[in-house]
Amino acid sequence: MTWRDALPPVRGKLLFDEPLAPFTWFRVGGPADVVFLPEDEADLADFLKALDPAVPVMAIGVGSNLLVRDGGVGGVVIRLGRGFNTVEALGDSRIRAGSAVPDAILARKAAEAGIAGLEFYAGIPGTVGGAVIMNAGCYGAETVNVLESARVMDRTGAVRDMPLAELGYTYRHSAIQDGDLIVLSATFQGLPDDPAAIKARMAEITARRETTQPIREKTGGSTFKNPPGHSSWKLVDEAGWRGKLFTATGGGAMFSPLHSNFMINPGEATAADLEGLGEAVRTAVKDRTGIQLDWEIKRIGRPLPTKE
Repeated sequence: MTWRDALPPVRGKLLFDEPLAPFTWFRVGGPADVVFLPEDEADLADFLKALDPAVPVMAIGVGSNLLVRDGGVGGVVIRLGRGFNTVEALGDSRIRAGSAVPDAILARKAAEAGIAGLEFYAGIPGTVGGAVIMNAGCYGAETVNVLESARVMDRTGAVRDMPLAELGYTYRHSAIQDGDLIVLSATFQGLPDDPAAIKARMAEITARRETTQPIREKTGGSTFKNPPGHSSWKLVDEAGWRGKLFTATGGGAMFSPLHSNFMINPGEATAADLEGLGEAVRTAVKDRTGIQLDWEIKRIGRPLPTKE
């Protein structure tokens, strides 16, 4: 008997040895020991309270900035869905959104409510939970600029509200990344404005993104954080890696010819191809310039054992 045979009952779904590739935008990655799709917050809390504390737990969103290694992920992967996707305007230019709400939907709902300041979320492909965890941003704005508080659950199923000051935001990082907290929802503070004007600004962001980013490819968004004083795309470009195919074990991966900080799976890439490409580029840039590129994409799981 293993820990999987003693899982607590749930109202949602438990999937065993579930491939994670369909859960990510790269469409690569091995299976999770267990995937849990909770029905709602209470279902998640009850599960965590009863789960063996020795079992690893990890929550994911839509996998837009996630690379799952080919050997899969041990423990329980929690995928938040329909029970965590409500959006509610609260008055005084405040809006609350569940962690599974796509960032673009949050931007649209805020615009409809006449709440300005969240337009930049129209250019971010992830969900509210991921945006809160990594201080997501683009085009000069970040989550830290508009977040009021986040509602989180810990490993024991206990829930609390974390005000902005407790989140420890820095560039593409928060205190939540350093612990085992799961974001349930977040409350944002914007400014009043005409909905038509807000939507016009969102349309500009969307059009800019469509012409400068490979949004129709199997990608994971920005691969590397921008080093202080530098643009990652330019460093990758100058090192000669734009559009250059790299193969480790599968069909190969490359940095997009359209945007050289976006890795893409052009067909049958493996996670090893993608991660190997990223590491090769980091080495090339460091050797050429002395600048260290740090991953923005979150990489999880186990690589496949190497064959002797």
